[in-house]
Amino acid sequence: MSLIFSRQCEYALQAVLYLALKPHNEMTSIKELTRRLDIPYHFLAKILQDLTRKGLLSSLKGPTGGFALGMPAKDITLFHIVEAIDGVDFMHSCVMGFPECTGKNPCAVHEKWAGLRDGIYTMLVSKNIAEMAKNMRKPEYQSA
Repeated sequence: MSLIFSRQCEYALQAVLYLALKPHNEMTSIKELTRRLDIPYHFLAKILQDLTRKGLLSSLKGPTGGFALGMPAKDITLFHIVEAIDGVDFMHSCVMGFPECTGKNPCAVHEKWAGLRDGIYTMLVSKNIAEMAKNMRKPEYQSA
């Protein structure tokens, strides 16, 4: 599990990347996603529903149904996915959890975290799913 994002968010990122490698509007079953990415079915189902509600995915029920990207991969950034699943509280909160941590009343790592947080934000908004999918080399993301 990552230091910043929840397990749900990690799975959402993985699923969206996988879907970005599929032809435009091709539906992918949740069974294929769970098998290829090794994500528990019911856990992934809830995540995919959340992403669909946010407009990042589209879904179709029935035997030929499944999930597909809800918009072009080039228009979906990592930030969109993180925001949809985890929210962006990490952008405004103290890494040590102090509610009163501010620039005027900083914790011991306030300045260092501010720089790291800004770097993370820049990475999240500058990387789109199309670019990332194209550079993906993990075997589970290759054609079945």
